[in-house]
Amino acid sequence: MPHTVLLAEDDRAIRHALERALTLEGYQVTAVADGVEALAQAHRNRPDVLVLDVMMPGIDGLQVCRVLRAEGDRTPILMLTALVETADRIAGLDAGADDYVVKPFDVEEVFARLRALLRRTAPVTAGAGGAPADVPKPQLHERSIQAAGLRMDPQARRAWRGQRELELTRTEFELLELLVRNAGIVLDHSTIYDRIWGYDFGPGSKNLAVYVGYLRRKLDEPGAPQLIHTVRGVGYVLRED
Repeated sequence: MPHTVLLAEDDRAIRHALERALTLEGYQVTAVADGVEALAQAHRNRPDVLVLDVMMPGIDGLQVCRVLRAEGDRTPILMLTALVETADRIAGLDAGADDYVVKPFDVEEVFARLRALLRRTAPVTAGAGGAPADVPKPQLHERSIQAAGLRMDPQARRAWRGQRELELTRTEFELLELLVRNAGIVLDHSTIYDRIWGYDFGPGSKNLAVYVGYLRRKLDEPGAPQLIHTVRGVGYVLRED
């Protein structure tokens, strides 16, 4: 069965071009022009993944995302945005989006991000895939992992720093889980991109830096030690100095 995609984009040319490209790639696509219809279709058909333009008339993509998340809908959401400021991208993540692509975009990047989102929500099968040599795989039925004052419950997808529970998006949770499992080990950019997104977007991408920055805002408190450290030219490491 092909994966189902709900595409909401008010620009007719972009909508038609992306709908055609996704269909040729093997997806079953429902394309709409505004947020009201996007919500109606999401409630009616429950797609495998949503692709939402941020700027739409009436109900915009951010509000669609907020409504679905408030309802408990965890369908992966990829945002399309012409907004390039970090604060604008953070607004999308804060609304509950899992990833974003900045316009103008390469359709191959859209495909790569969709594949990564769908892999992360696919049922786990024995012997599927392979992790980088230095990164341990999660154990089935594992209840909690801990490091540097952080505690995570992978099954319930909950995380705490001390007694404070953290409100994390899907991508934030998976990034933090990867760092916690490898506490004290420097993970390079390529390894993190491969494990979290399933695709290395190259040295020019700011995607990872944005997510790390957002995680730091949620983790760090005044007077508390920083937990995620940048190793320039290499990647990131979780440790409590």
